[in-house]
Amino acid sequence: MMFLNFLLAMLPIIWLVIALSGLKMPGYKACGIALVLSVILGLTFWKMNPLDAATACLEGFLMALWPIGLVIVAAVFTYNLTLETKAMDVVKKMLTSVSGDKRVLVLIIAWGFGGFMEGMAGFGTAVAIPAGMLVGLGMDPVFAACVCLVANATPTAFGSVGIPTVTLGTVTGMDSGILAASTSTQLVPLMILTPFIMVAMCGKGLKALKGMLPVTLVSAVSFVLPSWLAAHFIGAELPDILGSICCMVCTILAARIFNKTPDPEYCIGTEAEEDVIAASQAVKAWMPFILIFILLLATSKLVAPVNTFLSAFQSSVPVYTGEGGSNISFSWINTPGVWIFLSAFIGGAVQGADMKTMLTVLKKTLINMSKTLLTILSVMGTAKLMGYSGMISDIAAMFVTVTGSFYPLVAPLIGGIGTFVTGSGTSASVLFGGLQAETAQTLGIETAWLASANTMGACIGKMISPQSIAIAVGAINLPGSESRILRTAIRYCILFLVIAGLIAFAGA
Repeated sequence: MMFLNFLLAMLPIIWLVIALSGLKMPGYKACGIALVLSVILGLTFWKMNPLDAATACLEGFLMALWPIGLVIVAAVFTYNLTLETKAMDVVKKMLTSVSGDKRVLVLIIAWGFGGFMEGMAGFGTAVAIPAGMLVGLGMDPVFAACVCLVANATPTAFGSVGIPTVTLGTVTGMDSGILAASTSTQLVPLMILTPFIMVAMCGKGLKALKGMLPVTLVSAVSFVLPSWLAAHFIGAELPDILGSICCMVCTILAARIFNKTPDPEYCIGTEAEEDVIAASQAVKAWMPFILIFILLLATSKLVAPVNTFLSAFQSSVPVYTGEGGSNISFSWINTPGVWIFLSAFIGGAVQGADMKTMLTVLKKTLINMSKTLLTILSVMGTAKLMGYSGMISDIAAMFVTVTGSFYPLVAPLIGGIGTFVTGSGTSASVLFGGLQAETAQTLGIETAWLASANTMGACIGKMISPQSIAIAVGAINLPGSESRILRTAIRYCILFLVIAGLIAFAGA
């Protein structure tokens, strides 16, 4: 009976893998069918009340729209507006003046700036904005999406000012500082490896590392070391932010020293036509991103009085009607999407765009992202229904029973499944954090270590989550490219999960 439960519970996930990678079906269609399949299974095999099934999906839809959909649309709108105002041309000139080498730019934008966006905002901004910027620099859209998905995997643990790890602490009853230290230690090998993989992706092989080893190593270590220190001595809130800022500065300096003459094979800009960019012009071009940084930092938990005041403007409502449900909260002001939108409008005005122009860009953005939003709605509806019906717990129970003392090897995989289904490292903590803690106690393993292994796996699963891929597709404005992106990303996801399993097992 347990195996049958496991097999049936896996059907929506198996369908998504087949539909996206094998059948090359557009994400919004594949995820819509997955939603229908999960509803049928929930009503028949798991005997859900129809009202409970409906409200479970509704809860997922509402969360997909606010805050996830809001922040994704805001991020892409910000990028599109910088294209409209030609500010992205200035940004491009500034970035290519650092280096015309595609590999260096990928490290600065996807790894460094992407890590910064994950630490400050999360909710897909770390994929949407860097991917859009890479495309704006002339890189292949599918490559841009894939390299940003790989880059975004490891910083997810401390995204949105540490929310996934803080949530894990709430779910398991453990101190978030202890979990942050444990998680950062587990992630060190993967965070060192990630920049090297990203550079290799630039040339479709290890040959791309030629002449880039010093810069890549500096980029990796300058992110990992501050991140690890922050996790151990400060907590879960700052690892991504401090690590990414140090990384961008050190990568630029390393490129100046070790990559003075870029390999022509990887050049994407002509440094010969450099124009001197005035400081005022540079500030104007970067204004939306500067404002995003300032507003997100000023309203984060790092500025407690402001955060507490603004967090009061929220609604908490019950949606799911069955057992195990809880109120969901909507923060109407202090949510990343609101601040990104505000930054975009102010930044656009500074860059010379009038309100009519900005609204036209917003309308086009919404039209272009309509299928992406449908995908995210379906994914979140499926995730909530699978969680409330018991499908997710049945999947996890099977893994625990089959693996026994070798369970740590698959602990990251369970976290990865949680993120694959929900698209959120935080949701994966909610789904499986308690299970990992209970299993650790049963097996006599340090609880924090196994709970952190769940977070490590959850980070990796984000690479191939349909929600993440939908965000990437929306950012590069290439509908129908989901299957190509998944086929590339899944290889790195499997590699990372194998390494994560070995790390979790060795530490346990």
